[in-house]
Amino acid sequence: MKAIVAYRSKSGYTKRYAQWIAEELGCDIKEDPELSDIIGYDTVIYGGGMYAGGFNGVKLITNNLDKLKGKRIALFAVGSNPGREHEMKVFWDRVLTAGQQKAVGCFYLRGGFDFDKLTAKDKVLMKMLKLRLQRIKERTEDEQGMLDAYDTPVDFSSRENIRPLIEFVLKQ
Repeated sequence: MKAIVAYRSKSGYTKRYAQWIAEELGCDIKEDPELSDIIGYDTVIYGGGMYAGGFNGVKLITNNLDKLKGKRIALFAVGSNPGREHEMKVFWDRVLTAGQQKAVGCFYLRGGFDFDKLTAKDKVLMKMLKLRLQRIKERTEDEQGMLDAYDTPVDFSSRENIRPLIEFVLKQ
């Protein structure tokens, strides 16, 4: 198996997972890839962060599925939310068509949130979310946890989280 882990990472959580996956599989790794970086591999694993309901850089894969036909493809999205099944279904339905979901393996790997690691643009967006959360009188546990994370960074990443993805890739 000739495999590559390609990824885009803004705050480091996706990079950490990409490194763990590459180590586990003994394969190549590439940050900020282009199609030419991945086309020569028979297994392509792509990871990116979840931002504002989107998936950082996934269009590299979705816009080129015809060129990647016949390859094993696994996608991993990294975010700070708990990754509940019904929430992830909404996410995957938003970023991938039903056909695309059948053509690739989809995995969610819980990362974390550290406001200080964000870019200036992302800080502005997240400050708007913080203001919205502060206005909620009766917050859910998730809403309160997110609000608390602005002051105290959280990291839920764990090497164990990559197990299902590794099993998918190794299953021939």
